[in-house]
Amino acid sequence: MCFTLEQICLQKDAFSKFKKHFKNLRQEIFPEFSLTTKPQTDNLTAVLYGIGDLRLEQRPIPEPKDHQVLLRMESIGICGSDVHYLVEGRIGPFVVEKPMVIGHEASGTVVQVGKDVKNLKPGDRVAIEPGVGCRVCSFCKEGRYHLCPDMAFCATPPIDGNLTRFYVHDADFCFKLPDHVSLDEGVLMEPLAVGVHSCKRANVRFGDVVLVMGAGPIGLVTMMAAKAMAATAVFITDLADFRLKKAKELGADYVMKIRKDMQDKDVIAKIKETLGEDPNVTIDCTGAEQCIRIALQVTRTGGVVVLAGMDKFEVTLPLTSAIFREVDIRGIFRYNNDYPTAIEMVKNKKANVKALITHHFKMEDTVKAFQTARTGEGYPIKIIIHANPDWKP
Repeated sequence: MCFTLEQICLQKDAFSKFKKHFKNLRQEIFPEFSLTTKPQTDNLTAVLYGIGDLRLEQRPIPEPKDHQVLLRMESIGICGSDVHYLVEGRIGPFVVEKPMVIGHEASGTVVQVGKDVKNLKPGDRVAIEPGVGCRVCSFCKEGRYHLCPDMAFCATPPIDGNLTRFYVHDADFCFKLPDHVSLDEGVLMEPLAVGVHSCKRANVRFGDVVLVMGAGPIGLVTMMAAKAMAATAVFITDLADFRLKKAKELGADYVMKIRKDMQDKDVIAKIKETLGEDPNVTIDCTGAEQCIRIALQVTRTGGVVVLAGMDKFEVTLPLTSAIFREVDIRGIFRYNNDYPTAIEMVKNKKANVKALITHHFKMEDTVKAFQTARTGEGYPIKIIIHANPDWKP
């Protein structure tokens, strides 16, 4: 049988189209093959057994439910609360009583989707909002799901976290990252959402003068959020020079080092002298008793103090002055509906969260990464652990 050149070209084109159609069909039926063609068995996982006892162990790869996605985890950040659980074994009423997977600041790549998932597909890169409410209580129905009494939040006992190779999560709490936003930046959406929520609680807007107490990761993202929300000036304080240097690099208008021997009145006088006025919004990101006292006294009459940091459960505060001057005191607990805002800030270069990342570790070096976070060796701000074994520095 003989074919003309035109017939051969037509057959070749038809075969190429069939090949492409078959590939798409295969990925639709077997979505896990869109990222890998061989079964996965490596699910190395970081498990906290108790105070000072963090281990790496293999766990089964979970199966997603109909409304969930299976994620190949990529980047996971170490939060101060993770270190607190490692060192103290508890945060307030949340106590590590059985082995718990650590980690809640994370990004991943979708590997498989449940049959009811419409918003994501295999290959999508996502930032993971780690807390999922019950969806039926009054708080969830009001849109304040972060206050849900049955909130399931990663790495908050007894709920497992996501410092693991493979992890399942509710699809509607996974937010697709824009193409030019990296997976490492996706990790920082979690702390940035805290900063966004803090500024929303304070109703930060154009013309505000904002004081941020503490230049750790939460203080720095809060400062960036306030700037993105058009605060006229942001003043940030801290004990450490390297953090204040970073704050200045990221756009803080004023920075101030607080020495441990300084009295409240001296700090207040310096802030007022530098600003030339009282801040009308103060956001404390330390939880330290002295910082809260200063916040209540330095904030302008009729202003707002937001308490974002947590330390001791009971503190002594000068409440009378704040009451007489109608200074509003508002707490914040995590965030709600703030991930989209955080992603937009990074997408539009209003918040340079990538600049906060100072250290990178492979999954196999997780214990070393936590040791670095605990000791502060090398002046870490944000430490990233890479769960994907294909990651290279």
